[in-house]
Amino acid sequence: MNKEINPDDVLKDLRYLKLLARNFPNIAAASTEIINLEAILNLPKGTEHFLADLHGEYKAFQHVLRNASGAIKRKVKEIFGETLGMKEQKELCTLIYYPELKLDLVKQSTAAEDLEDWYFITLNRLVMVCRNVSSKYTRSKVRKALPSDFSYIIQELLHESSIDTNKQAYVEVIVRTIISTDRADEFIISICNLIQQLAIDTLHILGDVFDRGPSPDKIMDILCDYHNFDVQWGNHDILWMGAAAGNDCCIANVIRIALRYGNQAVLEDGYGINMLPLATFAIETYADDPCSMFMPKVNRSETDMSEKTMHMIAQWHKAISIIQFKLEAATIKRRPDFDMNDRLLMHHIDFDRKVFVLDGKEYEMTDTNFPTVDPKNPYALTPEEQDIVTKLHNSFISSEKLQKHMTCLFRNGCIYAVTNSNLLFHASVPLNADGSLKEIEICGTKYKGKDLLHKAGHMIREAYFGPAGSAEHEFALDYVWYLWCGKNSPAFDKDKMATFERYFLKDKATHKEIKGFYYMLRDNEAVCDMLLDEFEVKGVHRHIINGHVPVKTIKGESPIKANGKMMVIDGGFSKAYQPETGIAGYTLVFHSRGFQLVQHEPFTSITKAVAEGQDIKSTTQLVEMSSKRMMVKDTDLGRVLEQQVDDLQKLLYAFHNGYIKEKDSGSSLIRLKS
Repeated sequence: MNKEINPDDVLKDLRYLKLLARNFPNIAAASTEIINLEAILNLPKGTEHFLADLHGEYKAFQHVLRNASGAIKRKVKEIFGETLGMKEQKELCTLIYYPELKLDLVKQSTAAEDLEDWYFITLNRLVMVCRNVSSKYTRSKVRKALPSDFSYIIQELLHESSIDTNKQAYVEVIVRTIISTDRADEFIISICNLIQQLAIDTLHILGDVFDRGPSPDKIMDILCDYHNFDVQWGNHDILWMGAAAGNDCCIANVIRIALRYGNQAVLEDGYGINMLPLATFAIETYADDPCSMFMPKVNRSETDMSEKTMHMIAQWHKAISIIQFKLEAATIKRRPDFDMNDRLLMHHIDFDRKVFVLDGKEYEMTDTNFPTVDPKNPYALTPEEQDIVTKLHNSFISSEKLQKHMTCLFRNGCIYAVTNSNLLFHASVPLNADGSLKEIEICGTKYKGKDLLHKAGHMIREAYFGPAGSAEHEFALDYVWYLWCGKNSPAFDKDKMATFERYFLKDKATHKEIKGFYYMLRDNEAVCDMLLDEFEVKGVHRHIINGHVPVKTIKGESPIKANGKMMVIDGGFSKAYQPETGIAGYTLVFHSRGFQLVQHEPFTSITKAVAEGQDIKSTTQLVEMSSKRMMVKDTDLGRVLEQQVDDLQKLLYAFHNGYIKEKDSGSSLIRLKS
């Protein structure tokens, strides 16, 4: 044993060591596991990918996963750069990204007598790529990722080299037999999917899967089946979590945003939400209303919506917006501690003169048709509106798919995370003007910094999982909505959400939302160090990684701030933000050599990607590279494994010195980690 063991430590931990001996019942079993763990500690760390603010852009997101943010293309170039032309490299990459679709095209365009040769060459090339991307993992980890149908065959091909003259015939027979038994297509699909999986060891999503884009449900389908991911909830995710928990303000906001971007299909087809009651009410109530401020924000050149359909959506949109303002008013009045009375705006409308009057100043309005608003009691729901709210509420809480996706977010997510010397959260840690942590009062207790984020995360879980009807649950349910739009919310942190102003007031100065001090101070290295200390982030090279606020790359803004301590990676995955950012998203890649920032151009289409080999054009920027390769032992996992090695060393001591009696291991040995 390399490490000197203190007998007192063994005696102190004897109860735990006896439990450990159930898995490692003798010296041979414990020694084998120590050897296994020590070997793992000296492998290069796995590659982590960080993405933020996906906002329902499923097609671009799934392509970035398939091409591993350009990593697979780089691997293919490294392996075949001297032997294959650019066209052949592109064809191989496209096959790896979309194996089923590319196989169909190849079989249509390749003569039958040439297809066997194509299979043979392609299978060998894919094995070479797979061997490369799997090289930093243990055989055990790779084996667990293998598709069951081809597990043995892939293992043999990965670990037997055709360069070895003694193995050439063996490897060739395996490949030829795959082809002759008509299993080549299935094998190619399996190994391509394996390459995609091994190229990304861990995926971090820094919030806002939902809203704006058309298919957040499809993104969630991918994530719920993904091999290793975590998510730091953004304010849009929290909004959907609140809606799934039954908060009516959140439900109204979710519907309003979907209609604002013409994405009603995600509600009806994606989650089975019954929109008929709202649609019927809206069409009748706003029959003669042009609803011009509520027309969906869609690219006319990319949509097949007719003018009639767009006007119908605008009617739904206006109806749910008015309902939302009324529901939010009830919450604001019920929770004076939210300090949101400035968001009670409808009573400032002069319905006779059709102007908005605030603090003695008059504002011209864009829309003055309010058939469901009683000037004497503007925040009261009509009976018809209340009926719609009830039906929508029931539809949301009974949506099986929505609840499945929210459960996935809870199981794999939190409001912040610390991993490998990186502090991850979506938006903000509220600060004062001097850069100190801002105290926020919740239920009579003040919180700041790490404690505030802990409390916010607890409230979200209480809203979803807490016992219905209790005072704690009811407050938490309201607080989830506050996290969406409250000025002291760490998921939002602006002075207001100016939804009413954007819809109804012509003066654009009223639309401005003033960001909290965090956004003004995050370029200050001392402030970043203070936050990293607050969250107990250790390491020589440590960082804060955020999303939430789009980086205006087109105007020269850099995503790297505070001398490299802060990285903001909202680069505009959402098409709605791409004119503002000038690009179509970032991926931050953290591999064993350091950090690289990958900047993406807009994705065209899967059809062009497959037929023409069009990949997302990405440029890579070195952020922080190390002369010394980072190994597993340098990571959080490494520290866990080192502790396991220490425990096993103590167990060996206990066996050697008779504190614990050895037993036969039998066939039920369970490994701690592989």
